[in-house]
Amino acid sequence: MHPRHAHAGLLCGKVIAVTSGSTEEPSTIIQFLYHSNTQMLNILEKTAEQCSHISRTYSIGQSFEKRDLLVIEFSNNPGEHELLEPEIKYIGNMHGNEGVGRELLIYLAQYLCSEYMLGNTRIQNLINTTRIHLLPSMNPDGYEAFNSTPGEVRDAGGRNNAQNIDLNRNFPDLTSIVYSQRRLSLICACVWILKVAPETYAVMKWIRSLPFVLSANFHGGDLVVSYPYDLSKSPRGNMFSPTPDEQVFKQLARTYADAQAADVAMASHDTYSCGSKFDDKRGIVNGAEWYSIAGGMADFNYLHTNCFEITVNLGCDKFPPKEDLYSSWQANKEALLIFYSVFQVHNGIKGIVKNEDGHGIKGATVSVKGIRHHITTAENGDYWRLLTPGIHVVAASAPGYAKARKRVHLPSNMHSPGLVAALKYVIANNTVSMDWLT
Repeated sequence: MHPRHAHAGLLCGKVIAVTSGSTEEPSTIIQFLYHSNTQMLNILEKTAEQCSHISRTYSIGQSFEKRDLLVIEFSNNPGEHELLEPEIKYIGNMHGNEGVGRELLIYLAQYLCSEYMLGNTRIQNLINTTRIHLLPSMNPDGYEAFNSTPGEVRDAGGRNNAQNIDLNRNFPDLTSIVYSQRRLSLICACVWILKVAPETYAVMKWIRSLPFVLSANFHGGDLVVSYPYDLSKSPRGNMFSPTPDEQVFKQLARTYADAQAADVAMASHDTYSCGSKFDDKRGIVNGAEWYSIAGGMADFNYLHTNCFEITVNLGCDKFPPKEDLYSSWQANKEALLIFYSVFQVHNGIKGIVKNEDGHGIKGATVSVKGIRHHITTAENGDYWRLLTPGIHVVAASAPGYAKARKRVHLPSNMHSPGLVAALKYVIANNTVSMDWLT
């Protein structure tokens, strides 16, 4: 935290105030307890109102029982995609009986707003250079079923949505298509409507509408970070099944695991996690090697969009006592912030693919030699490509244009934003050039 901030102490294990010494600056009281759906919506709306110059809320759709799937966004220009500014998302409560991730994102929204207003330069730089989207609850119906009125016995269900659909098995299974070596293509909207839950449909539309670069999905029941593929290549059961971007995904997963508080032991070398042994993996695992699922959200992000998503399992208890929520926040706060900025300070490239007139080309293909996974440019020709350190040959292509190539060296000690490559196209048969921007 910024050194000029003062903390009020933890009160009754529930409430902590984040304040400053000036009476003119805002104060935020974060209540470390479980919030009802109504309370969650009220907090998000109030937070966006308090920080209206950097925040807004918007709904991506409704659940089966017509509850809003509300997102809170943070950006120095909320509501607008800015050229070369990466879009990042966090999703919680995909399973209604897993409440910690939902609460962490509610707390995070309040923290980002308050710290920005208090002059925390780290938070200000983050919000000024990154467009952040938080969806605390993807499954509000399941949460409502599980977290019933205080004093009542909780419903044994709640994991699935109100249609009894497991949302993390409900996305189109593109991984099987890849394994069968068939060509991926755009999915007709008629398939979405007929075969997926309304919550899944809303998220699919959302991730197609924005050029997301990076994502994390928060769960409970174990203490490990998993990464794609989540579907095993072996029909016989679990098997290590890497994507072409195995090294990038391992680095992303390790970023979160290593940043989490030491007392959680997620990054320990010799711990058993909730009965699952990850002693040789330092708190990360390939999803398909751990347990195989078809129709998972992380695989869909990777294969249908440009977004790289990891799955963060926050602890053995899916719905721990409310007294434990403050320690969960303390254990994950730094990891949440570091993972946000991974693209800004990590290795990778971003750039703009342009035509001979200097206009960005939408839908151009950006490829990296040796990695059989391409990304495409956004509306204005900008793109982001997460890469590990080393030398890479990057190419861009579009119908009617000559292919442009550039040899890129990404040092292992990058501490500034990724190199910005402007791949300047000209009409075929003319000279192709690629320029670096600063």
